[in-house]
Amino acid sequence: MFARQSPGGEQPKPPATARPNRIAILAWGISLLAVLLAGLLAWRSWRGAGARRSLAAQEAAVQSAQVDSGKVTLPEVTAASPAAAITRKSSLLTIIPKRPSLEAREYTVVEGDSIFEIAQKFRLEPETILWANYDLLNDNPDLVYAGMKLKIPPTDGVYYQWQSGDSLEAVAGRFDAQVESILEWAGNQLDLTDPAVEMGKWVMIPGGHREFRQWVIPVIPRGRAGVSRALYGGGACEGSYEGAYGSGSFVWPAANHTLSGNDYWSGHLGIDIAAGEGAQVVAADSGVVVFAGWASGGYGNTIMIDHGNGYQTLYAHLGSVRTECGRSVTKGSVIASAGNTGMSTGPHLHFEVRYQGGFVSPWFALPAP
Repeated sequence: MFARQSPGGEQPKPPATARPNRIAILAWGISLLAVLLAGLLAWRSWRGAGARRSLAAQEAAVQSAQVDSGKVTLPEVTAASPAAAITRKSSLLTIIPKRPSLEAREYTVVEGDSIFEIAQKFRLEPETILWANYDLLNDNPDLVYAGMKLKIPPTDGVYYQWQSGDSLEAVAGRFDAQVESILEWAGNQLDLTDPAVEMGKWVMIPGGHREFRQWVIPVIPRGRAGVSRALYGGGACEGSYEGAYGSGSFVWPAANHTLSGNDYWSGHLGIDIAAGEGAQVVAADSGVVVFAGWASGGYGNTIMIDHGNGYQTLYAHLGSVRTECGRSVTKGSVIASAGNTGMSTGPHLHFEVRYQGGFVSPWFALPAP
């Protein structure tokens, strides 16, 4: 009943068939693992190929997409799409940023333009454009006309043509600027080691400025009205007058209360009111007419009223004058029709307010529009 021990006390060996069975099981497991690995690799390869096809389709769509205001409209990629997991750091469309201009440009004035509006268009101060075009405008913004070609500086300051005998120090001092600002302006293209400027070269003086030569009809008080017609035009009143007095409060001289041209600034001492050809012009306050008719210097047909209380008002570029020297007028009475006479690029009413010989912004005198 008991197993017989072999000599030396050793246990008997297992049957010879047990070892081959274990080897077969191990081989079967390795084969199964290889099949699973091959399947996984095949699946990943299939998914990658699908993603590449989707991305290629996207890029083909980008090439034919319409570009609107610098933006490209791409086909929608949903979260379920294989391409949704793929991201790209590169931009499909590169927008080159706008850089500030370093050189002056040329602008042709069109009908209805004014120096003020042109300056706004180029984001400059109106003085900058007047200074750059002194040879054409002689500091008078009313001399602009349709078809005139203006130099538009690249930045605010003085655009200056170098003259014989000029030096950087002298020019900077004349325009209250710094030598460094002239040297460092890239558009001037100056050699910092030898900053010589050739005669006739146009140089930008950033931040520079100078005084204006004002082209205006002088203030003409009623008690001594009498200016030279040869100097100021045929509308100058040569007598001495007395008459109605103003109240000190004003009404708008035209039915339209908006601008159509220059606003009030240092080179334009009035406002340009949008009054169409033939529109009625009324006296802003009561007073005596001390100028009525043609004026030199670009004003065209002009009327000036002395209100007897320190105030004078002026109305220019009129189509017709309906009053005369020495006549008393009342607030709101018709004195003229609007027009486009003198140096003007379109119908409007140039309106000035003066007090004690100085200029006042009409915005402070007129009621709110």
